[in-house]
Amino acid sequence: MSINQTTGANEWPLWEVFVRNKAGLDHKHCGSLHAPDAKMALQMARDVYTRRQEGVSLWVVPSSAIVASDPGEKSTMFDPMEDKVYRHPTFYDLPASLDHM
Repeated sequence: MSINQTTGANEWPLWEVFVRNKAGLDHKHCGSLHAPDAKMALQMARDVYTRRQEGVSLWVVPSSAIVASDPGEKSTMFDPMEDKVYRHPTFYDLPASLDHM
């Protein structure tokens, strides 16, 4: 292995992997992997994260495409929502058939 490979200069792009399991309604982040392109990332994600046939759908997303909030700015990002109680579903009776909400 050359020095460039250990420092990441020749490293493949990082992909985030999301799997929807058989009983699930949403995809869950299950890890990351390096792959040269999206097609290879899907194949590698299948091999690594669904070895026991636990998934029905895979998403791979380039890590560089993900934009995230800063946990240090939690108070400015999320606290303004606390005064909008009408947005919380506590005022509604939901039928039992909507147990996944």
